[in-house]
Amino acid sequence: MLPPDNHVHSEFSWDAFRGSMEATCERAVEIGLPSLAFTEHADFSVSTLPPDFVLPEQWEPHTAHHPDGARVLTPPDLDLAGYLETLERCRDRFPGLRILSGVELSEAHWFPERTADLVRRGGFDRVLASLHTSSRRDEAYEDVSWSLQQADPVVVYRAYLAEAVRLIEEFDGFEVLTHIDYPVRYWPRDHHGFDLTEFEADIRLVLRTLARADKVMEFNTRLPLDPRVVGWWREEGGKGVSFASDAHVPEAVGHGFQEAAAVARAAGFKPGADLFEFWVRD
Repeated sequence: MLPPDNHVHSEFSWDAFRGSMEATCERAVEIGLPSLAFTEHADFSVSTLPPDFVLPEQWEPHTAHHPDGARVLTPPDLDLAGYLETLERCRDRFPGLRILSGVELSEAHWFPERTADLVRRGGFDRVLASLHTSSRRDEAYEDVSWSLQQADPVVVYRAYLAEAVRLIEEFDGFEVLTHIDYPVRYWPRDHHGFDLTEFEADIRLVLRTLARADKVMEFNTRLPLDPRVVGWWREEGGKGVSFASDAHVPEAVGHGFQEAAAVARAAGFKPGADLFEFWVRD
């Protein structure tokens, strides 16, 4: 049996243009997933868009065009009522699939009051803490994918990892830290090749802090996590692993899970007593 997919997006995530909760559930049943969690985006930061960014029409209502030419995007709030209603409809339609509610909180430590309010109202089964930027701005922030193009990517990734430590230390209301390797997805092609060993000390500090906080590390398969990171997680005292496709389209749910499960086993993790839960230390 495949591991549960604890990080999936549907039409209720503002950047999942082809998302569909029902179609994703159909695909999960087809490939034999025991369960999945729809962890929709909750982003509170206003983001500056790159000058050459081609704006999707779906984002136009949420984008401000300033006289100086700059464009900023204010992510829309999660439609919580619509989300929960659709979730219940899918639970009725797919009784053999465990469907969990969830949320992916971006930079939650910067917005403690708004985050706490959403989590309280949502009553989510899965709460993920994410980081998509490395430094806070007064008015807007730059996604790491753009920052990597504007500055030394080594400096950007180190700042990202340092901010991840602050996130863990300042915000306790989550179970799972997502994609520790998020910046690697967007590593500049014109820069020298990405070298994981260059960041080992920084990554280990994040993992050590996460383990001490009694949280779980995510194995995100959108860009398969380097097996060495999974090994470092166990060495630093990590108690569990959560598998995540980070799917934004139905066909991507559970992607790469067989390979990810093999890596996790080799690093010393195994399914828990409840196959619907996180994997645990062997």
